[in-house]
Amino acid sequence: MNGILCIDKPQDFTSFDVVAVMKRLLCTRKVGHTGTLDPMATGVLPILAGSATRAAELLPSHDKEYEAGFRLGITTDTQDIWGTVMEKRPVSCGKAEIEALLPRFTGGILQLPPMYSAVKKDGKRLYELARQGIEVEREARKVTVFTLALTGEREEAGEYNLSISCSAGTYVRTLIHDLGQALGCGAVMTSLRRTKACGFSLDDCLTLEEARALSEKGTLCDRLLPVDLGLSGYQAVRVTDAQFTRFRNGGALFLSRVDQAPKTDGAFVRVYNSQGQFAGLGLVDEKAQELKVKRIFSE
Repeated sequence: MNGILCIDKPQDFTSFDVVAVMKRLLCTRKVGHTGTLDPMATGVLPILAGSATRAAELLPSHDKEYEAGFRLGITTDTQDIWGTVMEKRPVSCGKAEIEALLPRFTGGILQLPPMYSAVKKDGKRLYELARQGIEVEREARKVTVFTLALTGEREEAGEYNLSISCSAGTYVRTLIHDLGQALGCGAVMTSLRRTKACGFSLDDCLTLEEARALSEKGTLCDRLLPVDLGLSGYQAVRVTDAQFTRFRNGGALFLSRVDQAPKTDGAFVRVYNSQGQFAGLGLVDEKAQELKVKRIFSE
């Protein structure tokens, strides 16, 4: 039971709820996930099982894609429809005004992390402070929104849909909140569906119901994806069988003897033998002129 299983997370499940279910279905305690989705959100949640959990902190920072709904004329403490209403305002704008503002929120932008988030301040999660009624100063972070498009509207209800492609760490509800502030009427997120994460899309996902059915048939393990698919953002190199054995046993390789090895110090490299078997991640050490072992994944 080693590999990656992508789940289409249902609404009202936390990411840890999904992990708990998958522990039972996969019959292993070694299960983790690659990136938290809020309970109200749905969509792509890659699950790591067995030895693949050792890749959690090594997965490259992939861009993500979302479909989000929002409503104008309201603000809440959580920046989404499930929070406590802070203010209601009249709405005098529509589709044209929203589309005119989207370029301002595309490209490199600064975001202030919301209080209801997992960001830490002095060792405490912001959402823990927010639940105590405490608001603290936060530093704005630079994120990148690659594409931002209006994909649906119900102007009479002040409700709209967005398609978003963005860098990791982007808060979609904050993006919507800031858009509402710029429009002068406020806005809250009403739905969120992640359609792509860690290089995986909804096409790669199973629902929990499908996972349960496959588990009952004893075929769920057949849907596990190899861990190196989650690491495909790193360059791959092929080594000789002798080098492969040495590397898998923890031995560093001379960079000069590894074909097409990158020259960037600190770069991660996926190491394969001539038959395409994956050994693990190597770390380029320019000073020592070695490809050192970062993590072994082959059994």
